[in-house]
Formats: sequence, structure tokens, C-alpha cells
Amino acid sequence: MKNQNKTVLLCFLLLASLFTIAQTPTYNSYSAAPAVIFLDFDGQSISGTSWNTSTNAIICGPSNLNPGQITEVFNRVAEDYRPFNVNITTDSTRYWAAPAMQRMRIILTVTSDWYGSAGGVSYTNSFSWGDNTPAFVFTALLNYNIKNIAEAASHEAGHTLGLRHQSAYDGNCAKLSDYNAGIGDGEIGWAPIMGVGYYKNFTLWHNGSSSAGCTAMQSDLEIITGTRNGFGYRLDDHSSKFTNATAASFVANQFVVSGVISETTDLDVFKFNITTTSRFQLKGIPYNVGTGNTGSDLDMQVELIDGSQKVLGVYNPGAELSSIIDTSLSQGTYYLRVDGKGNQYASEYGSLGSYSLNGNILPSNPLPLRTLQLKGNTEAKNHKLSWIIDADETIINQELEASTDGRHFDVIATFNGLARTFNNVPSTNDAMQYRLGVTFDNSRKYYSNTIAMRNNSIAKPQLVTNVVYANEVMVSSPAAFNYSISDYNGRVVSKGIVAQGSGTIKTGHLSNGIYIIQFKNGGEQYTEKFTKQ
Repeated sequence: MKNQNKTVLLCFLLLASLFTIAQTPTYNSYSAAPAVIFLDFDGQSISGTSWNTSTNAIICGPSNLNPGQITEVFNRVAEDYRPFNVNITTDSTRYWAAPAMQRMRIILTVTSDWYGSAGGVSYTNSFSWGDNTPAFVFTALLNYNIKNIAEAASHEAGHTLGLRHQSAYDGNCAKLSDYNAGIGDGEIGWAPIMGVGYYKNFTLWHNGSSSAGCTAMQSDLEIITGTRNGFGYRLDDHSSKFTNATAASFVANQFVVSGVISETTDLDVFKFNITTTSRFQLKGIPYNVGTGNTGSDLDMQVELIDGSQKVLGVYNPGAELSSIIDTSLSQGTYYLRVDGKGNQYASEYGSLGSYSLNGNILPSNPLPLRTLQLKGNTEAKNHKLSWIIDADETIINQELEASTDGRHFDVIATFNGLARTFNNVPSTNDAMQYRLGVTFDNSRKYYSNTIAMRNNSIAKPQLVTNVVYANEVMVSSPAAFNYSISDYNGRVVSKGIVAQGSGTIKTGHLSNGIYIIQFKNGGEQYTEKFTKQ
């Protein structure tokens, strides 16, 4: 039985104005792949297929998209299918050269009256039928919205590869919608490609409840790469092993390398050398079609690792898909390890796609100061901050900054060169992180250490986070406490003392895993759990 699928969400009224028809630019996402998904923007006459219920041909007009819009649609769809051994193309000759049972034509057209009101329509599993039955995306009914057109194209192509809808159910397994609309907002707002991705930026392949039922789980990746379609994942481009790491060589103090995270287990490792103590900066950027990582399919995590294979830092901003490193490195060999990760809205399952690493080194100039240290303690809801500055240069300005997520800091107070204390009563009960920016008369600005503080409505030591990615965890304590850290086998792996106020506990020597930390002070005893990743 041939199952027909249609995308019916958000089908808008046809606008009166039409776009200028221009020649379709020729693009290929993976020329080496034998399998092909052809995005046909030029219009087509369809006859002799499963759509032709009569002897009459279906005459489809062109998409009415200009070359720039066609380019964006192609790039968005190509990124969705980047993990696989399939070529997304706008070239009809590639379609006809592909094996008959490993090709699909997606017709993007203004013509929809022959079918009805829908954003797109396709037959399930038709990719492997071998009879040139196409799928359709109706550009005018999608109001010429480029993102929505691209989402519909990837969605309908997914049906031809055997996918059902990813659906939404309540806690009692009652279906809420045939289309899972996802969760979250901003850059990491997530939705399944086989749900409805019109409203979210981060749209991915998913392993979830399908339209067949709440317990009918559909693994999109497993079906796409299954034997029916005849292609799997693309070849791995970079090794996950340190011994086979790809060299990232500096030219004029810069390097640019790129890669693809093609499977959930895929890791890419790069190697570079620092010849003298330098400031190292890296921008890890997932492929995108605009600002805010628009259209990205990869939530990047980048690890910085030294020559002895010790992890120096893990960089994965929670609310952004890209990662940035800015640190000082001494002479030696270093590695970068790239992985696709999940976030508060999306799992790691579908975080796959292409990326670039842009690295550069700058001279490591000596600081015009010997000490710049920020300290703090909490009294009820009052955060009492103090700092030490030991410098030869003259201070012309100081700015105290605060953050609730550890990445986006806002200035909350400005001082002259003499100030060394400040009291802050935050308006939120969330943990607050503080840092001090100091500008000297040579126009250079430097930042202190970052400290984290909580409100002491409950007088006990508290970890600022229960998931630790770096080599230390921040703790806020109303008094001095002894602490001990045990692994899940009960073995004590670390001991020490936390002072009153805000401080840190070193975790760099711990392997990844789950740990128990116990705080003791006389008869007081408190326990927390944390995960080292």
C-alpha cells in the first residue's frame, strides 16, 4: 500500500505578488554520493506516476524563488542531510545519473490546485520505488517563507525515505498533535524535522513517538540509513584518536579547519602546536545561513586538551550552538576535540552537521598588574564583594559585572580607581556570578576571576552547578566546612576545606562520572551529588 503524506500546517493564502523567475543556480552537497535528492525549482510536467490518477499530466509551474532564496533553501536542506551518504542537488543531470531506486525529485512549485491546501505532499518509502514518483512542496501556500519551504522540503524527503511524523502525546498517551512542535526558544529552540519545524531554529532528526502511537518509537537516523534506502552515513572525515589527529597548521598565526559530525558517536580530533607562550583564541562555528547560527543542526562542544591528553577545558555555552575559547597557552602540543551535544531542549541524538574551527594566536603581553582577585561572602540576601588590585599602572575605571548563566555578563556598578568593596542585593534567587573589569591608563582592560554566590536563606554549603565541565566547581558556603568527595563505589577521592563565602573545589583530577560530596562542620552534615563530564 502506498501511503500518502502531506504537510498541512501553516498553509498561508497566496500573495498577489510573484517573484522574478531566474535560472536556478547549480549546487551539490556531496558529489561523491551515489544517492540523490533533487530539489527541482524550475517546474515540471508529471505523468505516468502514482500521482497521475487520470491520463492527464500535472503541469507544475516554477517555485517563483529568486537565486538567493533558492540558495538558502538548498543550504538548509543540505545541512539537514549532511550526515548521510546522499547528494542534495539542484542539477537534474545528477538525478538522472543516479540509480533509479536511489533517487528522489522534490518539486518546489506554485502549482497546488491539482491537490489542495497543503504545504507539501509525498508518498512514504517512494525514494526506493524506482518509478520517478516525486514529492512536492507548495511555495505559494507557504507564503514564500524560505525557512518554512526548506523545512517542508526536508520533511517531505524524510517521508520518501520511510519516516512517519514525530507526534506529540500527553502523559496518558493521548495524542495532542500529529506534529511535534518542539520546545524552547532562541538559538537552541528545538523541534523535530518530522514534526513541525517552522517555529524553531534548531530542527533535528529525532528518536521519539511517531504518529503510529505513543509507544511506537521512531528512530529517524536508523530508518534513513537502513537497507531499504541503500545508503548510510557519509565516511568519517576526522579520526577520534589522538594518534591520528588531523593537523591544524598555523599560517600567519591563523588556521581554519572544518569537518562534519555525522553520527551520534562521532568525535573529531585536531592537533596544533604552540611555539611560544601565546594567547590562543578559537571560534567553533556550526554551519549556518545567518546570524545567531540560523539553520544550524549542530550544538558544538569543543574540548581543549594538552599534549599529555589532559582536558584543560570544555567549551559548550548552554544557550548558543557555537563555542569560543580565549586563553593563554604555553609552548607545547595541544588537541581540540569536537562533539555534537544536546542542551536543555534537545537531546544529543540528532545534533549532527558541519562546522569550522577558526584559530589564531596573539602575543601574550605581560599584565600591567600582579594581582587582580575578587572575593565575596553572603549575609542573608546581601552579596558582600571585595577585591585586591596590585598594579603599577594607574586605574581609570572599574566595572563590576554579574551573570545568571556564566556567559552573558551585565555591568551592575561602575567605580573610580579607589573602590575595593561593593554590596549587592540581587533581585533573583538564582545563583549569581560576578567578575570585575579594570581599565588602566594605557587603555588595556583586564578581568578578575569569576566567583559565584547564592542567597543564604538556607544556611548550608551549596554547589553552584551539579554538572561540572571544567577543572573546578564553584561552591557557596555560609561558614568554613570540611568536605570529602567519593565516587559511586564509596571510595574517597578528594578532601579539603571550603571557606566562608564563595570559592572553588578542584575537580581536574577526577574522571568523568557521578560523585557524592559531603560537607561537615561539627554536628552539621550536608550531602550533594554532581556529575563530572
